[in-house]
This record gives sequence, C-alpha cells and structure tokens, in this order.
Amino acid sequence: MGFSIALIVFSLLMMLLVLMHKGKGGGLSDMFGGGMQSSVGGSSVAERNLDRITVVVGLGWFACIVVLGLLMKVNN
Repeated sequence: MGFSIALIVFSLLMMLLVLMHKGKGGGLSDMFGGGMQSSVGGSSVAERNLDRITVVVGLGWFACIVVLGLLMKVNN
C-alpha cells in the first residue's frame, strides 16, 4: 500500500516537473508558443537544477514500479 501511494506521488511530481521545463523548440512546444522564445545560450542554473530534480524523481518513480512489480510477483 505504501509503494502505491509513493507511485502516485512520484507520478504527480513528474507531471509537474515536466510541465515546468522550458520548451527547447520543435514538437508540441511550438504549437503553444514555446518555440518563440530565444535561447540566450546555455541553460540557467535553475534549469539545470530542475533537470537534476526531474531525473531523481524519475528514478524514484522507476524504483517504485520495480518494487511494486516484485511485490505482485511474490504475492501471487
């Protein structure tokens, strides 16, 4: 039960973090006006930190999926 709740929390955090990223141009970000911003060259510190946090939350999300899969296999 605890890992299911953790998976829901990690999923919501992943959605929030991905939506907070700036559009890099191309794809759907152009459709919503994200491609009209000019990049000044390089990422800001905030963007790099957001990338790192997104990777950590993604790894936690993946770990929850693996643990839940193993628990389901053991319980059956």
